[in-house]
Amino acid sequence: MAVRQFHDGALRVLRPHYLDESGQVCYVVINPGGAYLGGDRYLIEVDVAPGADLLLTTQSATKIYRTPGSRAEQHMRLRLGPRARVECLPDPLIAYREASYVQATRVDMDPTASLIMAEVVTPGWSPDGALFRYDEIRMRNEISIGGRLTLLDNLLIRPGTGSPVDSMCTMGHYTHLGSLLVMDARVDAALVADIHALLAPIDPDGQLGITLLDGPGLALRALSHSTEPLNALIGAAVDHLRGRWTAQAPLNLRKY
Repeated sequence: MAVRQFHDGALRVLRPHYLDESGQVCYVVINPGGAYLGGDRYLIEVDVAPGADLLLTTQSATKIYRTPGSRAEQHMRLRLGPRARVECLPDPLIAYREASYVQATRVDMDPTASLIMAEVVTPGWSPDGALFRYDEIRMRNEISIGGRLTLLDNLLIRPGTGSPVDSMCTMGHYTHLGSLLVMDARVDAALVADIHALLAPIDPDGQLGITLLDGPGLALRALSHSTEPLNALIGAAVDHLRGRWTAQAPLNLRKY
């Protein structure tokens, strides 16, 4: 059950609600201002008690507008107690012309906890259909398990410098990127193979890679020409894990 919540400044947190009968609580973060602007700095802190089950999402896409002179930043801190479970599934991040953005997430979790974090990055587009070229997106995820740094995941995209490169792939002619991190003791090579076989047919024109991590866990990166295939890939992977581990139905966030 949800115990307490607090917000101050531009970000708001809606009252908790429940999407099914599993007892998993859902919190929705909203930005009444509609977008992140230059100089904006946001902090989100979440503590998940032992045995608690949380789904964290956003009301709509996170939009980054022009940031002349100073980038926008979001910092998140997640703490997961024993047997806690978190699914962090925001709507896509959309960066517009001349946008610069940093997102840093730090997770401290018990070895018995379970974490699923997803992200889709997409360029904004103008009314004539042309894609905007943002300046830079930096994403950094630090995950510690049992007090030991287990995963350091850095992503840097600079469309204006040619082919954006991160530690796992070159985007080349692709414009949209999807990422999924799963840290759970039940992840093994067989599960990674199952998920790859499930997802490979979804976007035949895109690129997909899944890596088994020491943690244990897995990291997924996908490249595409649009948002919809990436949402479908991540949704299918999350639904597969939910059905396999918690016998929950496919996720329906009902944002309407």
